[in-house]
Amino acid sequence: MNRVEEFGISLSTALAADNQIYTLPGEAFPLGSSVREGGVNFSVYSKDATRVTLHLFASADAAGPFRSFELSPALHKRGHYWFIFVGNIGHGQYYGFQVDGPWLPERGLRFDCEKVLIDPYSQAIGFGRNYSRQRAIGSGDNMDACMKSIVVDHSDFDWQDDVAPRHSLTDTIIYEMHVAGFTRHPSSGVVQAKQGTFSGVIEKIPYLKSLGVTAVELMPVQQFDVDDAPEGRDNYWGYSPINFFAVHADYSVEKAPLSAIDEFKTLVRELHKADIEVILDVVFNHTSEGDEHGPTFCFKGLQNGAYYLLDKETGHYGNYSGCGNTCNANHSVLRRMIIDALHYWVTEMHVDGFRFDLASVLARDSQGSPMKEPPLLWSIDSDPILCSTKIIAEAWDAAGLYQVGSFIGDRWNEWNGKFRDDVRAFWRGDAGYASRFASRILGSPDMYCSRHHSPHRSVNFICAHDGFTLNDLVSYSEKHNEANGEGNRDGDNHNVSSNYGVEGPTDIAEIELLRHRQCKNMLATLFLALGTPMLNMGDEVRRTQQGNNNAYCQDNELSWFDWRLVDTHSDLLRFVTLLSQLRTAEPTIDWNMHMSLNSVLEDVGIRWHGIQPDQPDWSESSHSIALTVYHPITQDELYVVCNAFWDPLEFTLPDRHCSDWHLVINTAKPSPHDIYSIDEAPLYTRDTILATGRSMIVMVAKAIKATKQDR
Repeated sequence: MNRVEEFGISLSTALAADNQIYTLPGEAFPLGSSVREGGVNFSVYSKDATRVTLHLFASADAAGPFRSFELSPALHKRGHYWFIFVGNIGHGQYYGFQVDGPWLPERGLRFDCEKVLIDPYSQAIGFGRNYSRQRAIGSGDNMDACMKSIVVDHSDFDWQDDVAPRHSLTDTIIYEMHVAGFTRHPSSGVVQAKQGTFSGVIEKIPYLKSLGVTAVELMPVQQFDVDDAPEGRDNYWGYSPINFFAVHADYSVEKAPLSAIDEFKTLVRELHKADIEVILDVVFNHTSEGDEHGPTFCFKGLQNGAYYLLDKETGHYGNYSGCGNTCNANHSVLRRMIIDALHYWVTEMHVDGFRFDLASVLARDSQGSPMKEPPLLWSIDSDPILCSTKIIAEAWDAAGLYQVGSFIGDRWNEWNGKFRDDVRAFWRGDAGYASRFASRILGSPDMYCSRHHSPHRSVNFICAHDGFTLNDLVSYSEKHNEANGEGNRDGDNHNVSSNYGVEGPTDIAEIELLRHRQCKNMLATLFLALGTPMLNMGDEVRRTQQGNNNAYCQDNELSWFDWRLVDTHSDLLRFVTLLSQLRTAEPTIDWNMHMSLNSVLEDVGIRWHGIQPDQPDWSESSHSIALTVYHPITQDELYVVCNAFWDPLEFTLPDRHCSDWHLVINTAKPSPHDIYSIDEAPLYTRDTILATGRSMIVMVAKAIKATKQDR
């Protein structure tokens, strides 16, 4: 007996008179809206709801529904799931829910039958011309000003036999970028209609390829509310999701939710053709609904306590994210939804990995306490669908939980904030950083060796979207966030930066030369260090944000990639391009991909030096360090000098076991003599080398290959 017969109704009585739309009881699985033969099944979780109504809308702009269905608890509910099948609708259908239940905020229940809610599993979301964030706050109906969910059928997209590159971490070079900011500047050369879109990024794939990038890490592309920002400004970064499944529609040429899906898929497909992976920056730690003063879009009005951490006595929102609310990530319902979202992006959208924003939030239990064995993080770590993806944790949160070096799991990689800070401090000339710097360039063994982690566990970076750009790191001693409208109170005060004499741009040649050299020093450190390097968008050509280290609401030329810099700083672009080639030149895949950091460091035969061989200076006052590294496969030797002292120092070269030394990098030299490919590196015959103040030198002694006669 089917569900219709069970409840004593017939298909003929279920048929609607107009438009032949009809309903059947439906099924609880799968959650969300799923296209089936003859119609669409809807399913949503709400444990404490007393009434659920499904509305169908003709368009995003519709002020009201053209059909509504009140779900019967007897017919359309099983357990805590409400569901219904609606016939003769399909792909592109707009819909939303109104859900009634107790209004008991102190107990975590915030049902509001006046608010239209989107489906938490929406794969597309529509914003009408009358959309109002304000109307979703407080009391009152917002039917004519709500966002709406959209039914999606993925069956028609042509993936053209898409194959994921699946680069090993040994070969991975990550480029963190903002989808819109990459091509929105008029100088991008992209036609105006495609500027700031997924299609715009497609046109710049040759640039990424030439740079040596093997993976792009896209700042959030999950749908967010641009109005979630201070008055008069837009949310540019997107770290405030409305939903975990839908693609941000404004990143498409047509600014339309459904076309955004296909355009995103096309971007992934074309990047894969260029052998470049796609990593998504995902935000599962908070949503755009904010705290008790924020809007009700979805989760609050469905089952508030299942989705958010709440104070058990007051019902107020925990704020471990710094954004008003915190996701209750280890609640069974939200944990399942996060896993479902990750599966969706991998199986349906073909992405290759994820960077988890404020991932330490995901280690907290329903009381906000850190867990020793957080179920969600272990589920991600061991999931078979995710086993081929790269998973990267921003291993801290906004409430002081800092887990860099101790994040849970076997497969997790970590944004290494200590690499960023210690490398910056060393090159700035701070006292006491020689030994810390040495640890960072060796993959941070002080953090990762005790747990036998991979040498690639550390995702190394100098700069990221959050903080100074590389240019601003060497041009400003203080942040300059006045344009954000918060009195320069926002943004981190701990930047480990220096202006080297003048705050901001300067025409003083000596200062500008030093800044340029410092950029090269830190970039060379990034690419040559053990670990997985991540380059921030535009740092290869000294993109500036004019000292703003928190440009989250600056959707303008302050944040956009100015492509004129490609010519202005072509020498630095060349420097970075050759760095990426040097990094991938050695045959390392079969050697260290499955080794621990301990084993790698034992095999490479590291010798530490000072200005004299084998005499390193680890004192508090030391500002320089040198080392030689022996490659166990190629038998090449590498000699590296890092002089962060402000005066030049002369270093005596160590003995080599094979051929003569060849000079590969000297950041004090002008282009093209600052860097060479291995094969073109000039012979260096002297026994000493002068390292200019604040400069880096890299030399190589290639192994002499035996001939057949020798063998």
